[in-house]
Amino acid sequence: MSGDFVGERWWAVLCLALISVPVFGATRSSDPNVVLILADDLGWTDLSCYGSNFYETPHIDRLARDGLKFTQAYSACTVCSPTRAAILTGKYPARLRVTDWIPGLPPENPKLLVPPWTKYLPLEEITIARVLRSAGYVSASLGKWHLGGEEYYPDKHGFDFNVAGSAAPAPPNYFAPYKIATLPDGPPGEYLTDRMGEEAARFIEQHREKPFFLYMPLFAVHTPIRGKEALVKKYRAKRRAGQRQTNAVYAAMIESMDDSVGLIRGKLDELNLSDRTIVVFASDNGGRVPTTSNHPLRVGKGSCYEGGVRVPLIVYWPGVTKAGTVCDVPVISMDLYPTILEMTGQADAARKGMDGVSLVPLLRNAGALKREALFWHYPHYQHYQLGGTTPYGAIRANDYKLIEFFDDMRVELYNLREDIGEQRNLAAGMPAKVEELRTRLHAWRKDVGAQMPSRNSNYDRSKPEHDPANRTRQEGRNQ
Repeated sequence: MSGDFVGERWWAVLCLALISVPVFGATRSSDPNVVLILADDLGWTDLSCYGSNFYETPHIDRLARDGLKFTQAYSACTVCSPTRAAILTGKYPARLRVTDWIPGLPPENPKLLVPPWTKYLPLEEITIARVLRSAGYVSASLGKWHLGGEEYYPDKHGFDFNVAGSAAPAPPNYFAPYKIATLPDGPPGEYLTDRMGEEAARFIEQHREKPFFLYMPLFAVHTPIRGKEALVKKYRAKRRAGQRQTNAVYAAMIESMDDSVGLIRGKLDELNLSDRTIVVFASDNGGRVPTTSNHPLRVGKGSCYEGGVRVPLIVYWPGVTKAGTVCDVPVISMDLYPTILEMTGQADAARKGMDGVSLVPLLRNAGALKREALFWHYPHYQHYQLGGTTPYGAIRANDYKLIEFFDDMRVELYNLREDIGEQRNLAAGMPAKVEELRTRLHAWRKDVGAQMPSRNSNYDRSKPEHDPANRTRQEGRNQ
């Protein structure tokens, strides 16, 4: 069959690779499998179980019913590459210096110059895949990589297999021929999200006899917005007056994404692996506006506000998570690294400098997290995203979120419990709180070695920083 996941040559390479890898702990039959599914640009309210009354996601809804749903999960960044790096390493993007989508796109006339950031995931970083390989796991990265060129591909970071991963920020096409160098084309018209689900099911079946780590960073629901015509027609007929989410093509993409999750869980059920397979579902940043609506959150992808960084997160840990649990504790992308290591018995492999905190106490409903604040650092521009941002840093501590804009160091302060839409800036009336949070934010930046932008001596005050007429050209290149 065209596009078979593992042929004899692949199997030989895998055997040699595993023989050559030191195993620090013997593999046990009880070691859980891990499936980590990462949607691309999926907004906080883009799932039925998170409040959508237009998009249909029965398989992901079932995952939420079976496991634990986080209501205040955050992405490490408002765009994709930094979040992907953070998930795989457990480190803040600022510490990694992978702080923008790769390769980024500065405006034409910026007040600030972007620092010399890192446009790949450094090979010295110890990824989840590398740790689990040392524990006897076989692993695959299936889908979007976007963390550097070929010398930084998944197979250079501990994964045994790389299917469809490359430096590209988006697929050239959602229908075959895909024109993805690392993915053999299927029959003409085959849908990419369906293909990724089939590749995942095939990997699971071929490696069911030993523990596996399946990292599935889906291309969906990133641009280009393309869905299967039958589903597009279905959602066009479903539109009603007053709905905030009405994009039928995007809805079709979401349903196909949901079907791929259903295919994976169905394969786990078929092979009697469900009771020892952890399944995690997340998104890399907020939903893209105006493709979708993130209401009640403010704007979306590319923004410093909640619409840019609050995302869905669901964890199913058989025998541990209580079915239908909802958790309101703020968590962030880096937490998946220590969480997965602890769930697989590899907690001692966590490295110094790791910023994530294991979510196991929350998953077991047995305690709180030992963390006082979450931080963001984005010394870049997002003028080409609707509702985007200039360079900024942010901190969330308890109910308060402070945003500091680097162009003039002004701040905004919001109480997210009372104002989830970030409409009432409290900074002027709460100087003590501003000073407290700003001091903590600056101390954190120093601790992680965050790179700051510098003043542009060639900035022309008579011209805008960004020409909106160029938005179409830039959006086409945007990650």
